[in-house]
Amino acid sequence: MKSAGQQTGGTGLAPNVASLLCYICAPITSVVFLLIEKENKDVKFHAWQGTLYGAAVIALNIVLQLLGFLLGHMIDFLGAVILSFLLPLLWIGVFILWVVLLVKAYQGERWKIPVLGDIAAQKAGV
Repeated sequence: MKSAGQQTGGTGLAPNVASLLCYICAPITSVVFLLIEKENKDVKFHAWQGTLYGAAVIALNIVLQLLGFLLGHMIDFLGAVILSFLLPLLWIGVFILWVVLLVKAYQGERWKIPVLGDIAAQKAGV
């Protein structure tokens, strides 16, 4: 196993830095690391998890936009009230999860998001 100070094979970065960068602008940066990094399984895991996390956030955004549109037209006032309270809480949760992923990746931990982390581990071969 490589120490935190050693470089990864494809990027020339320390594994913890490369892992952190996978989440910075996920899924874009994570896809870049999937293409570049072929050796380090930790970086590959974080790249896969970052890709899945980024895709899930994009999908969540699309679903919430559609839900807001439908609720806004079906239940005018009540739909707006419900969404105005729930959406900020949901996005705060997404932001907190993103920060946890950044910190855990930098610490060298292979912390798994439920369901997505298992898929990422399988894809990364860990």
